[in-house]
Parts: sequence; C-alpha cells; structure tokens
Amino acid sequence: MEVRVHDTPEAAATASATRIAELMEAGEDRYTMGLAGGSTPEATYRALRGRARGWSRVDAWLSDERWVPPDHERSNGRMAAETLLDHVDARFHRPRWSEFMQPRDTAAHYEARLRSIHHEHRPDLVLLGLGEDGHTASLFPDTPALEETARWFVANAVPQLDEYRLTATYPLLWTARLLMVLVVGEHKARALAETMTGNTPASRLDQGDAEVEWHIDAAAASLLS
Repeated sequence: MEVRVHDTPEAAATASATRIAELMEAGEDRYTMGLAGGSTPEATYRALRGRARGWSRVDAWLSDERWVPPDHERSNGRMAAETLLDHVDARFHRPRWSEFMQPRDTAAHYEARLRSIHHEHRPDLVLLGLGEDGHTASLFPDTPALEETARWFVANAVPQLDEYRLTATYPLLWTARLLMVLVVGEHKARALAETMTGNTPASRLDQGDAEVEWHIDAAAASLLS
C-alpha cells in the first residue's frame, strides 16, 4: 500500500489524472478501468480527459452505481459520462436499468459483462472513493455485500440509506492490478484514519492481490500519525 499526500484537492486531482494517463499509455493491449462516483473522482475525470491518449483501447466500467435511471442526477454513470466518457473514444459499459427489472437481475447481467471483459485479463485499474462511514464502492458497513466470497458484482441492500446499490465486491477488487483510492477534504479525515487502522470496509482493500494506492489531500490526511 502506498499513500500519496497532496497539498490541495486540485493537486490531488491533477496528480491522480497524471498517474492514470501514464498507466494507460504504458499499456500495449486493451486497458480496463473501473470508475467511481462522487465529487472527488469527478475532478480527476475532468483533469484526465486532456492528459491521456489511447482511449480507443479502453474498456471503462463502474465500480458501483445507484439503482436509479441512467439519466438521473444521482447516477454515477451519468456523471462519469458527462465529465469524461462523452469526450473520449472509449467503450463505456454501464449497468442496465428498467422499471421492470430488479437490482439483483441488473447486477447479475453486469457481472457477466465484467467477466467477459476480463476473461483473460485482470482489471488494470479501479478507481474508488471513501465515504465518511468508511465505505468504498458501495460496500457499506454492516451490509450483505461485505460477506460475498464469489460474486464479482451484486445488488447490496443498504438499510442506512433505505436503498439498493449495485457494487463491485472484494473478489473483483482484489483481482485488479491497481486500486486507486481518491480522498479529499477534512470531513473524510476521521474515516481515513480509521481505515488506516483497519476498522472500515475500505480497510480490506489490501487483503487481495491488488496494489493499493491512496491519493489524498492534506486536509484528509490531518489525523494520520
């Protein structure tokens, strides 16, 4: 695990975008990238689209999604499309949604898609964030998805939000070459400190084969010893 502290949120976004661009350009084959939702990744996506080349080789997918229509203002896919994927020549794979579908059906279909994309290829990069309760992707404390040992992508009931989320699981995240976690803001400082001492869902990211790289700003790092 590597922790990189940047002075400001803007510096964190620039540094993470530069790092992603370098990784993409170093690849010689198809490149797969899991995308996170939230305001912190959004800044990175805006910085990334002017830096990276080789987008035609990229398969982009979502590490988690809210159970909302694809054009909904809360949709992670909509944010990722508007800030990045609509501006580059990558394949963007999004979960299906329909008022006639159930979250578990969408999760099963999306898992099949992800397994097809990664049939003989580990995920190259998965971007993640950190919630104030220590969740990452939509792996929230005290929810069923934390105990999943085989499925790559599931519908996760989150009672504290009274909603379903669609999320990558540890069995998928742990297979990645690199997990890049983006954390900015003083309001994330306590969750980050607790994560570094092993007390949150995000603490388990380093329990698999994936390298884990944290890009954080000084405010988020304020409680780290």
